Amino acid sequence: MSLSDTIAAVATAISPQQGSVGIVRLSGDRAVAIAQTIFHAGGKQIWESHRVLYGYVKHPITKGVIDESLLLIMKAPRSFTREDVAEFHCHGGIMAVQQVLNLCLEQGARLAEAGEFSLRAFLNGRIDLTQAESIHDLVGAKSAQAAQAAIAGLRGKLTQSLKYLREKCLNILTEIEARIDFEDDLPPLDVEWVKAEIGIVGQEAQQILATADRGELLRTGLKVAIVGRPNVGKSSLLNAWSRSDRAIVTDLPGTTRDVVDSQLVVGGIPIQVLDTAGIRETEDVVEKIGVERSRQAAQSADLVLMVIDASVGWIEKDAEIYKTVCDRPVILVINKIDLAPSISEQEALTPSPSPIGGGQEKIFTPPLLGERGLGGEGIPIVKTAAAQQQGIEDLEAAILQSIAQDTIAAANLDVAINQRQKACLIRVVQSLDNVKIAIADQLPLDFWTIDLRAAISAIGEITGEEVTESVLDQIFSRFCIGK
Repeated sequence: MSLSDTIAAVATAISPQQGSVGIVRLSGDRAVAIAQTIFHAGGKQIWESHRVLYGYVKHPITKGVIDESLLLIMKAPRSFTREDVAEFHCHGGIMAVQQVLNLCLEQGARLAEAGEFSLRAFLNGRIDLTQAESIHDLVGAKSAQAAQAAIAGLRGKLTQSLKYLREKCLNILTEIEARIDFEDDLPPLDVEWVKAEIGIVGQEAQQILATADRGELLRTGLKVAIVGRPNVGKSSLLNAWSRSDRAIVTDLPGTTRDVVDSQLVVGGIPIQVLDTAGIRETEDVVEKIGVERSRQAAQSADLVLMVIDASVGWIEKDAEIYKTVCDRPVILVINKIDLAPSISEQEALTPSPSPIGGGQEKIFTPPLLGERGLGGEGIPIVKTAAAQQQGIEDLEAAILQSIAQDTIAAANLDVAINQRQKACLIRVVQSLDNVKIAIADQLPLDFWTIDLRAAISAIGEITGEEVTESVLDQIFSRFCIGK
């Protein structure tokens, strides 16, 4: 990749008959020249930076009109990439933007690689690496909370904290190296001051590190599988929760033949809800495939909602299903409480001389499965009447509590680090711990500086002050082309 050439790409999503505006973006030394070659502005419009021009994109040879559009020119360094940038705001769809892009390429621009605009902004000092990653997070945000965290990162909230830590470490290193080089000319090193400063840096690093799990939840979300016997109300629960009719609901067991998913946001956390086929033994080939997919979905889920029928109670088949998911975090959902209003959660999980509600299956005593018993600590119970839209708020509260995120909506979202940043910060903490050990063991000052430099280097990797080309390729290759 060279920063001397001019790149071009479509900067907006395009599809047939979708989107009213499509943007073709150019960045580089020839961006303005290419724009002047193919764009014709009517009247006496002035070609100057940060002014919108109206006109037509025309083929430079045939003079055929490609599109009626707007042109925005942003001269360096007042642009996102700190290079000359030109943007054609065309009609949406496929043909118009594709033809404008092809014209740009014919005039000498090169098709941009994934994330190359953001990479140029980073290499030209417009943004640091944490801000670049925040751009990617903002584009892919699945909830308002995730977008808020990304914007905070884009505004440099994480950068400010990391610069503070790096400056602290550099000050400590300077004091130590001064004693190594000019031992006779300076007063003795204040070891207690060094220990105190390292403690402050370590504590700040740990506080930032503690946001990793929250950041991962905001970015990737939570996968929740709804499992249970046929006809216990799994699909009704999904429909009530998502306020839609994504799943077919009938009184016939085995209606759901495959996994149906719905995207929700609970407490700021994106949640993918999987409504699975009722788990039972069956000779139906299609249903058997659905049951197997249900088991796979339950095993891949971050959280399992196991639904039982309150009008029937806990039966042996429920216990068999529970055995297959008890190694996952589970919330027990006692559904159809409107059909058994007098049944408490304890009664629903306790054997009875005859089936509750007159069913034909024998009530089964729930055993202690593994180290946890149903209804015991660690197994939340929620009562719902999905068909009546009851209990959904209680279910959401139980989900948030199960992932220890019930206060996330009110949390400070200025910093929410990703997994790459987490790995670097772990190295920072480990290096600082090694410095403490060196001090405690009264090792020579040179040993102190080795680990301090390692901590400084790890912080620099987060912000991009010290980063390899392979790391940059790994980060920006995840970006969309045009960003």
